[in-house]
Amino acid sequence: LLMIGRLDELNQLERFYNSSKFEFLTMYGRRRIGKTTILREFAGRHKALFFSAQEKNDSLNLLDFSKMVQTFFEGSFISSFQNWEAAFEYITGKISDKKLVLIIDEFPFLAEPNPSIKSILQHTIDHVWKGKNIFLILCGSSVSFMLNDVMGYKSPLYGRITGNMEVKPFDYLESAEFFPNYSKTEKAIAYGILGGVPRYLEAFSSEISLEENIKNNLLMEGAFLNDEPQTLLRIELREPSVYNSILEAISNGCNKVCEIADRIHEEKSKCSKYMLTLQTLRLIEKCVPCTEPETSKKGIYEITDNYYKFWYRFLFTNQNYYSMLGLELSCEEILENVNDYMGPVFEKICEQYLIRAARAKKLPFIPYKMGKWWGNNPLIKAQDDVDILAFDKTGKKVLLCECKFRNKPMPMEEYDDLVMAAEMFKNAEEKYLMFFSKSGFTESVKERAVRENAVLLTIEDLY
Repeated sequence: LLMIGRLDELNQLERFYNSSKFEFLTMYGRRRIGKTTILREFAGRHKALFFSAQEKNDSLNLLDFSKMVQTFFEGSFISSFQNWEAAFEYITGKISDKKLVLIIDEFPFLAEPNPSIKSILQHTIDHVWKGKNIFLILCGSSVSFMLNDVMGYKSPLYGRITGNMEVKPFDYLESAEFFPNYSKTEKAIAYGILGGVPRYLEAFSSEISLEENIKNNLLMEGAFLNDEPQTLLRIELREPSVYNSILEAISNGCNKVCEIADRIHEEKSKCSKYMLTLQTLRLIEKCVPCTEPETSKKGIYEITDNYYKFWYRFLFTNQNYYSMLGLELSCEEILENVNDYMGPVFEKICEQYLIRAARAKKLPFIPYKMGKWWGNNPLIKAQDDVDILAFDKTGKKVLLCECKFRNKPMPMEEYDDLVMAAEMFKNAEEKYLMFFSKSGFTESVKERAVRENAVLLTIEDLY
């Protein structure tokens, strides 16, 4: 199970390794996303110095680094290098024709107590390593630190980096590989609960039922997932309580800055600042209707991470209530409401399916833009939305999709609604309709789809 997915990342690392010149890669991504696993796997294949920095002072990190480097080259530890310049100089002396890999994991733990290490590295790169066969990798979980302090144009290292890699969560297909014994619906729900973060997926066992996993590995006090979002916010942020309130507000449907500010009784400007931080942490994102520019005033905020979405929706507010209710009944109550929760998640699953289909050239056209659409429909004189809308570069070809995660077959009304929404796109010369339904379709919908060339897909078709 160790290396489900991540082939692209490993291939990219191999490409850098096989280059004949100096390479310098920065790797970043939120905590628990599996960066260290990728690096360990890669380091195991090559002659690699692998150092994991820790939250301690500079001299202790230097001592640990000295031990690692000397043991690697000499087989034993002699004494700590006097300073980082000496440590890097020593490594320079060991570079041969064979590519040498130097990986520093959790680099922010080195650079925060000793900011000068970036200038020391810069000097070493400019004067020595640039002409040598060395592959340097700096990795960090603090996304904002990596983007601003390491890769940002004010950083001494700016302009020396030859590549960067953001490690992202798995999609639903990769996540499904963690649960080979589950049905397609259970795999979708597991993804809806855990998202694509490897560490969260590993916390569930595919040997036991979804219900047992929810009870033992999520609701049970002391379980890793039970309090994980809190733990993460405490590590990353100075005022977790305000962030908690924002995430809870978004998970309960407040998705504009003014609504969130009202709900948590904070000023709008202060609220915006906090939300920017949550965006950098990859926990929330701003979404605009598919036809609008990124700067659109119609933008709304969503929690990107499924586990946070789930946790703030069910556990954060109900923790005391659930502890009185007991594991059995709490789990039952969650599963009763899971279809409602899964609606937006299922839309994302269907969107990922369409992206794969587009790459395989299996759609009627290659979408130029794709996403959810909402706004005013002049034909019904009311607000309307399309779960997934895609159009080509000319805007002449349009694909409209409806996604339903319900326990009953999709009825004709839903079909009619999408046909009505399609009427709005007057300029489109070719319109394609696609319906995704967890529980299939009524007979009349199936017959009509055949007549009108609409595509019907069930959850079974997405894997």
